[in-house]
Amino acid sequence: MNNQNSRNQRNNTNRRKSNYKKDNRNSKVVKIKSDFESKNFIYTKKLKIFLVLIIFIFVALVSRIGFLQFVQGNELKELAYNQQVINQIISPKRGNIYDSTGNPLAISAQVDTITINPNKISKDNDEDTIALKEKVAKGLSEIFELDYEETLAKVSSKSQVETIAKKVEQEKVDELKKWMKDNEISIGINIDEDFKRYYPYGTVASNVIGFCGNDNRGVEGLEYTWNSVLTGTPRKNS
Repeated sequence: MNNQNSRNQRNNTNRRKSNYKKDNRNSKVVKIKSDFESKNFIYTKKLKIFLVLIIFIFVALVSRIGFLQFVQGNELKELAYNQQVINQIISPKRGNIYDSTGNPLAISAQVDTITINPNKISKDNDEDTIALKEKVAKGLSEIFELDYEETLAKVSSKSQVETIAKKVEQEKVDELKKWMKDNEISIGINIDEDFKRYYPYGTVASNVIGFCGNDNRGVEGLEYTWNSVLTGTPRKNS
């Protein structure tokens, strides 16, 4: 009986081993990428595309900077200089003339000279620039009672500086400032300090005192004789 049981156990064990080997031979192993590996592949691909874009932008910027620096450098420097540096001669205040008792016979009072920088009166496109220049010319011609066409020619010129009016009284200056504020124009129109000669006693002793021309220089009499003493030192406004 015991021998029979032992044989049955051995047979059962052999059958299980045989079935296990068959299962192993018939089974197929399939390797599937994990979710982590898939996400990592996508991230690496995006990173490579991003780096390529960064390199492309960097090369484009360097090329543009090089072009501006070495090809257009001199031209751009000259344009910047013309726009930013404008030397104007400012008339000095002329000395007063007094009589023996200290009464003033000739004095200089502060007035203003109105100038413009035509190249600074501009907009982003030609059509708007033309409209702005016409508007400025109309405003200046009305305030200072000037010919519109002549004023427009100055506003439209290629010069760095054009003089609109000299020896302007404060009333007109205030009117110009108000017009500029109302029309939101802050550049291109300059109010430069100047001086005007006055003679408190009118024509009294005018043949002795003399008078000055528009350039603030003596023409006759004491004004002419002592011109080098009465004239101050001109200075530049940049």
